[in-house]
Amino acid sequence: MSTDFTPVDLDTAREHLRDLIKDLAVVRGRVTLASGIEADYYVDLRRVTLHHEASRYVGQVMLGLLDEAGIAFDAAGGLTMGADPVGNAIMRTAGDQDRAIDTFVVRKAQKSYGMGRQVEGPSVVGRNVVVVEDTSTTGGSALTAVEALQKAGANVVAVAVIVDRRTGAKERIEETAGVPCLYAYSKDELGLD
Repeated sequence: MSTDFTPVDLDTAREHLRDLIKDLAVVRGRVTLASGIEADYYVDLRRVTLHHEASRYVGQVMLGLLDEAGIAFDAAGGLTMGADPVGNAIMRTAGDQDRAIDTFVVRKAQKSYGMGRQVEGPSVVGRNVVVVEDTSTTGGSALTAVEALQKAGANVVAVAVIVDRRTGAKERIEETAGVPCLYAYSKDELGLD
């Protein structure tokens, strides 16, 4: 079995991931985003986060972003579905570096059956966690995850997003949640306006 992935330094990983986002994920045309806002382009990051080569760069870039910011954490995840492959990519990259970072999944609502949890995976009680997202327009998904994690007993230390659309999500998250909101790429870096 052949693979397209070759381990690279962080700067090269950022360049490769940016190019893959531009090539695979940017869809031009009038769309309505999950937030209800209309835009002239859509960044379909699942085409990247679920791609065999790009997912490795996602993990490397996002873990590097958090490390460079000095964010110490035990687990990463967020609101299912966009956050799931991002958390898994970070966990995989951390594992390749012999670092024990778990992932978790936050449901939109608490289950009414079984264990009745909203946060699935290893326990987050008392642990430092990072909420991740693929892209953010209003910050609503991240804030939903932050609230659920806090109710579950986690200490949310940051939010990290692959692409920030520069529509106020970063500022809203930081003001509402009181934690830093980091992003790997702005729309400007992707040539979007």
